[in-house]
Amino acid sequence: MNLKQVILLSVAILLLLVVRSQNTINASAIKALKAYPHKVSDKADQLEQKLDKKTAKLLQQLHRQEQKMKAKLGKIDSVRAETVFGDVDSRYKQLEEKLKTPGAQKYISSLDTMSSSLKFLQGSKLLPGEQSQKQLSEATNKVKGLEGQFQKAEDLKRFLKERRTYLKEQLGQLGFAKELKQLNKKAHYYNQQLNEYKSMLSDHKKMERKTIELLNSSKMFKDFMRKNSMLASLFRLPGDNPSSFGGAGGGSLAGLQTRTQVNNFVQQQIAAAGPDARQQFSQNIQAAQAELNQLKDKITKLGGNNSEEELPDFKPNSQKTKSFWKRIELGTNIQSQKSNGYFPVTSDIGLSAGYKLNDRSTIGIGSSYKVGWGQNIKQINITHQGVGLRSFMEWKLTSPFGGDRRSGTKFGKGAGSFWLSCGYEMNYRSEFKRIEELKGLYAFQRSGLIGLSKVVSLKAKFFKKTKLQLLWDFLSYQQMPRTQPLKFRIGYNF
Repeated sequence: MNLKQVILLSVAILLLLVVRSQNTINASAIKALKAYPHKVSDKADQLEQKLDKKTAKLLQQLHRQEQKMKAKLGKIDSVRAETVFGDVDSRYKQLEEKLKTPGAQKYISSLDTMSSSLKFLQGSKLLPGEQSQKQLSEATNKVKGLEGQFQKAEDLKRFLKERRTYLKEQLGQLGFAKELKQLNKKAHYYNQQLNEYKSMLSDHKKMERKTIELLNSSKMFKDFMRKNSMLASLFRLPGDNPSSFGGAGGGSLAGLQTRTQVNNFVQQQIAAAGPDARQQFSQNIQAAQAELNQLKDKITKLGGNNSEEELPDFKPNSQKTKSFWKRIELGTNIQSQKSNGYFPVTSDIGLSAGYKLNDRSTIGIGSSYKVGWGQNIKQINITHQGVGLRSFMEWKLTSPFGGDRRSGTKFGKGAGSFWLSCGYEMNYRSEFKRIEELKGLYAFQRSGLIGLSKVVSLKAKFFKKTKLQLLWDFLSYQQMPRTQPLKFRIGYNF
């Protein structure tokens, strides 16, 4: 085979691989498109049910609480109780009827993308067939139902805000501080729950993400979004004809300065002020940005998420509105010991699952496996040296190094935070060859641990945090044979 034939064969193989790869991409894209309506329908249906349940529960709680507050005020001043609260049953019945016809819709980008993408697929020929069109129609209805629930939630938030303000004015000096605080808690956690649902809405799975990326790469879809999305009905997007908004939408933007015009004006003013003005202006901007970041961090810690929400008058628990599985923190740790008269070189490999009670405390359980490596590097012999059961509690301490603030290090937020750790463990410290040998708790040694943990946040792919632990086993002095009282462990949280 000469050189020319080799080159032609190589080109043919390359073309074959390209065509095959293209066919694979197309097949994958078609699969994602077909699954997209079903995925969207399931997500919208689940969130709609959760939101409806949460809204109904809040209405019942508010109803009961106002009845109790009216009864309490009635014992002090029955006339004023009727004036302030009126007919509680009638008010909440009217509210439930009013919420069935929600008011103006609040823009949610994820919902807009879902709704617009479904409309685009219905009008295009990407998903032909009666079954596909039926799935698209069902998914569209589910998304509309979810939109209605979010609108209902916004109307309830508005009512609750007005009601809190009114009751605070009427009852602020009458010994209702506890009840008013409960109202504030309910309002705050309901807002927090809505934000949690919105984040779940924007958390796309692999199949959904692939479909949206595929659609976003299409000029037809971009044009469709520019003209038919909810955002397009609120603002004139770049490249649109102002007349397409019926004059009103375009006219409302007339006379507003563009960002480029503002930048040009600022540059002209700086140039006219002298050579040192640019540096001074840059320093002022950096100082202002630093102040804004500190204020933003402070508001976030207090639970404020947007300009419509009031800062709570209590310390909120950001874990309260999260689902059970999102409050679980999985981790692993390892501890090694050198050989002595009783044991070979060993390593304790532990797995744990912690449940976040709040932002500053965690409880959990775990297990460990002790593997033996032999007496030294020349005598490597892997053996089963023991197993263990663990339980633990941790409380976050105030860091002397400002661990709760944003740091300029590569570790980012939360670098250097310290935790008080305690735990109770049961360990089987003898070599075994069969699981049957582990039966019977009498063979397990007890350990009581207390110490400090230092947690460092990481921007790693698999591990979120690194944990360094120094623990004292105050029950080690009762063990036979006696084990080391101090334990140093290195752990990682997923």
